Amino acid sequence: MRQMHERPPWFAWALLILALFAVSSAGAVFRTMTDVPPILKAAWRLQATAIVLLPGFIIQWRGASAEVKEWGKSRGTIVLLGLSGVFLWLHFASWVWSLDHTTLTHSLLFVTSHPLVVVIFTYAIGRRLSRLEIAGAVIGFSGAIIALQEVRDSGEVTFIGDLAAFFGAVMVVGYLMIGRRLRSEGLPLHLYAFPVTVVAAILLTFSSMLFEASPIGMAAADLSTFGWLDAAWLLPIAYLAIGPGFVGHTGINAALRWLPTLLISVTLVMEPMLGAIIGWALGVEEIPGMWTWLGGPLMVAGTVMVTVAVARKTVPPSEAE
Repeated sequence: MRQMHERPPWFAWALLILALFAVSSAGAVFRTMTDVPPILKAAWRLQATAIVLLPGFIIQWRGASAEVKEWGKSRGTIVLLGLSGVFLWLHFASWVWSLDHTTLTHSLLFVTSHPLVVVIFTYAIGRRLSRLEIAGAVIGFSGAIIALQEVRDSGEVTFIGDLAAFFGAVMVVGYLMIGRRLRSEGLPLHLYAFPVTVVAAILLTFSSMLFEASPIGMAAADLSTFGWLDAAWLLPIAYLAIGPGFVGHTGINAALRWLPTLLISVTLVMEPMLGAIIGWALGVEEIPGMWTWLGGPLMVAGTVMVTVAVARKTVPPSEAE
């Protein structure tokens, strides 16, 4: 465990910054793929991500003990992995769909508000909330109400698009909770991430076939289930799989070795702002309207407050300092 006064190596900060940039860029890259239906874009992303995760899965499976392998193949673990894949499917389907129906800034603000969702869930199951959690939730949801006023003044911001992004936040809570449980019980990272990603990729692919009439194969590059293998889409999908899908996730987990968990959690809350800047730089996002400027910072502030409050209750002091 990292000692309280030990200075983190410079590359730990570099890893965290790279991971933050990677995860923040996903929405903007998706927005550049204007000719591809939204659920199909999500399916392509997870198909490619599963391929990237496969080598790590094979290595960790071969190196796992007989006990871990037996536990990983148990009915209970398989059910949880499958359920986590369902949550990931619904998260990606709703979030990427929202990118086509609201602004990038609003989509990122609402989809990254899952700490606020955790507060509601915690209250619903009868657990006591701290004052900081309550204050953060009030500020965060007040910011969301203010930001939604943009629907009246902007043709791009829509209530249904923001709602879809928030639904994605609700679904990712289930994915994170199951992942936290299985990882804390000793399941290696890739033995969790790969099967869950495969389940979500399969469900997204079938969803695109059902709701977007995507044909099987890659003949029609913009519409086919495996059209990302065409030269026209291979580069952006490869980036989404390797950048946000692998570098982002792996970089965050690697940085946890040297940097406090709370610091990393709060840093990742900055994703909507950085993502909006990346979108503006790529020409896929306009300058936000007044209501977003007013409500967005409140949503971020509330999310930071809840993140800090939860970390105080769950992170050992030596890791939070």
